[in-house]
Amino acid sequence: MENENQNTSEFKVAGLTMEKLSIYYGLFLILWGVIVSFVSGSSSMTSYIPSILGVPILIFSFLSIKFESKKKIFMHIVVLFGLFIFLGGLDFIRSVISSNAFSNFYADLSKIMMLITGLFFTYQCIRSFIHARKMRELGSAE
Repeated sequence: MENENQNTSEFKVAGLTMEKLSIYYGLFLILWGVIVSFVSGSSSMTSYIPSILGVPILIFSFLSIKFESKKKIFMHIVVLFGLFIFLGGLDFIRSVISSNAFSNFYADLSKIMMLITGLFFTYQCIRSFIHARKMRELGSAE
């Protein structure tokens, strides 16, 4: 029973708090941009877009753990970057519509990654915010 209460008090995805998941996601994005840029031989700054967007996710996720009193604002900033990533990934649809999908393989691969992971991440953040609100309401009802 105690374990059940612990699970309902803090939202987790695959056993990770949203703050830790966000740190891992930020690191993943940073590594993705660096690796794809290296593998593709790209000298374009646009190949680093996932890395550039991963840095603030990593920083604000870390700050949300370090400064618990500011967690709410930091995690709201994190979800905004997650939403930007998802929206950036939607550009892949333009490639499909214009029949240019995978004319630049690595760019489109990055867009698909951003589309899928950005959607998943933003969805989990929203679920976390809903859960936190319910927990606050339950806490104030007691």
